[in-house]
Amino acid sequence: MAEPKPLNWTHLSTLIAVTILVGTELVGASWAAGWALGGLFQLDSSISRILEAVFALIGFVGLFFFMRTAIAHEPIRG
Repeated sequence: MAEPKPLNWTHLSTLIAVTILVGTELVGASWAAGWALGGLFQLDSSISRILEAVFALIGFVGLFFFMRTAIAHEPIRG
């Protein structure tokens, strides 16, 4: 069985930093978009909250795909 390659701490710290930065921007902006649409169309509070949650979920999905691509270009091991 092959030994796993050691962690590249520089790449790992870069990926953690970019996850925090992009995650905050992406999820925050998508959550705010749900809030803004709820207010713009004067939706009921519960419907507005559901819309916020759906948009936040879309933001998390976007972050997942972004990080998957980032890890492919900046491998943690090796």
